[in-house]
Amino acid sequence: MTPTPWTPPAWYPDELDAAGPEHLDPAFVAGFDRKQGYPDPAEDLAALRTAGVGPDATVIDLGAGTGRFAFAAAREFGRVVAVDVSPAMVAHLRERADEESGGTGGRVPIVVRGGFLSYRHEGPPADAVHTRHALHQLPDAWKAVALTRISGMLRPGGILRLRDLILDFRPAEAEERLNAWLAEAPDPETDPDVDPTTRYVRADYVEHLRTEHSTFRYLLEAMLDDAGFEILDADFPHPVFGAYTCRRR
Repeated sequence: MTPTPWTPPAWYPDELDAAGPEHLDPAFVAGFDRKQGYPDPAEDLAALRTAGVGPDATVIDLGAGTGRFAFAAAREFGRVVAVDVSPAMVAHLRERADEESGGTGGRVPIVVRGGFLSYRHEGPPADAVHTRHALHQLPDAWKAVALTRISGMLRPGGILRLRDLILDFRPAEAEERLNAWLAEAPDPETDPDVDPTTRYVRADYVEHLRTEHSTFRYLLEAMLDDAGFEILDADFPHPVFGAYTCRRR
């Protein structure tokens, strides 16, 4: 069953505006994997397995992008729904699904256009939801709405695997910590060997901080609790990046 589109109330934010114009650009989408650095979905798949998500599970990938997680998950779980708000990303996902299935009905994700605030899950509740580096596109109030909606998509005991740019420090430390993060970034203005088409650079980090919505860890964990999630595992290898495995109570 392919989920049907749902039109949110007029007072909801426009998720296309929140997605960032580059994610709507077919040329950017074509080079997205190269610039992302091909992150391996194995760790997130392993986290789902460890949390008890089995081979017959229904898994939703929100903010699926070009489908690195969704296509790997489709080979491992029973039903995977790849959801993205960008028409360019959805077109890429559908083209890839057609290519990989080869017209044989092979195991590829169901592709749906939608976002955290507009995707409406149909059928039995899902066993797991995965989202990587997408929730930060929403301001905190709407993150809380999105997490509550995700909780409503899952069966009791269902798993949320959330990976994002999350600030693992207190507000008083923000200037020091964020300046240190910017100092780590490659910068083509000082290093001519840095190619901004193949990697994120200092200007990308600055644009993220100016226009997107990374959340302090203590606030996000309060949102997760309020949405009905128990945190099973939290991994923060860097003060600006983290991942959670959560179970719906």
